[in-house]
Amino acid sequence: MTDLVVVRKEGLYCVPGQFHIDPWRPVERAVITHAHADHARTGHGHYLAAAPGEGILRSRLGTITLDTLDYGQTVVHNGVTISLHPAGHVLGSAQVRLEYRGEVWVASGDYKVEDDGTCAPFEPVRCETFITESTFGMPIYRWKPQAEIYADINGWWRSNADQGRTSVLYCYSFGKAQRILHGIDASIGPIICHGAAEPLNNVYREAGVALPPTLLATDVTDKNLFKKALVIAPPAAGGSPWIKRFGDYSDAFASGWMQVRGARRRRSVDRGFVLSDHADWPGLMQAIGESGASRVIVTHGQIPTMVRWLQQNGLDAGAFDTEYGTEDEREDAPPLVPTTHA
Repeated sequence: MTDLVVVRKEGLYCVPGQFHIDPWRPVERAVITHAHADHARTGHGHYLAAAPGEGILRSRLGTITLDTLDYGQTVVHNGVTISLHPAGHVLGSAQVRLEYRGEVWVASGDYKVEDDGTCAPFEPVRCETFITESTFGMPIYRWKPQAEIYADINGWWRSNADQGRTSVLYCYSFGKAQRILHGIDASIGPIICHGAAEPLNNVYREAGVALPPTLLATDVTDKNLFKKALVIAPPAAGGSPWIKRFGDYSDAFASGWMQVRGARRRRSVDRGFVLSDHADWPGLMQAIGESGASRVIVTHGQIPTMVRWLQQNGLDAGAFDTEYGTEDEREDAPPLVPTTHA
C-alpha cells in the first residue's frame, strides 16, 4: 500500500498530487475541508473547497484564489482524482476523497454523523485508508440526541425570561451559533447575537439555511427587551463591557467539553449544555466502520486511545502529528477567567 498522504512541515501532503490538505503553513495548492481557523488559513496560492462553503471561506479569509467543487464532483490533478463529500460538521465542510491508481484514501477533516439541518449531512465514503479526527475520541463522550439539548436550552431560557433575566449562551461563533439558532424555539423571546456571529449568520441565510431573526445589541433601544432575550456570544465576551450591558443575566456554555465532570464549575458558568459539532465516540466508530477502511490514521484529539482501540479491534491504525485544534479549541472553550455578573 503506497502512502498517498504524508505529513510535511506545512501540513498533510498528497505526494503524487503535489498538493496539501488543510495546511498550517503557506503552500501553493491547498484543499480545504472547512473554514474553521485551524483548517483554513491565509497565505496559500490556490484554494479548492466545497461549493457550499465558498461564502464562509471568503468572509473569513478575504481575497483568495478559490475554486470550488459540488459535493461528489471530481477533478483530476497530477493523476489524482479528487472529490469532496459532506462531513456534517459546519456549512461547507467536506471529506476529501483521493483516488490514485485504483487506491482510495479519505481525509475526514472534522465531522459529526448527526444531521443538524444547517449543513449537508455526513456521507460515508468507502476507502482503503481513512484519516480521521479524534477530538472526542474517548468512550466517555456520548452525545444525547440534539433535540433533548435544544429542549434543555429552551427550558433554561424560558425560566430566565419568566424571571426577567437575560440568558447569555456562550458558543463558538461559526457553526455552533448557527446550529443553536436553527434548533431553538425562537418564540420564547428576542435573540441578540454578538458581532462575531451575526455576519456568519447572514452567510448561512444566504446559503438557504433557516435561521430566526436576530438583533445586534446596538439595535435594541428598549432595554426591557434584554430581560427576555437570549444572547448568543463567543466565550471571549465573558466579563467584557459588552456583556455587562445586559445587567442581571444567567450564563451557560454549549460545548462537547461540558461532558467532562467539573467543566461548568471550573469555567464559572451557571449551566453547561453538551452540544458538539464533532462526532462522539460512537459516531467516530460508526464513521470508521462505514468507510470500510482496513487502515486508519488518527489525527488531532485523543490519538493514543483511538489508535490502541482500533489496533485491538484488528485494524492497521497509526497517527499523524498535526497542528489542528489550537484556534478552534481556543474559541470553543469556556472563558478561563471567572466572570462576575449581577
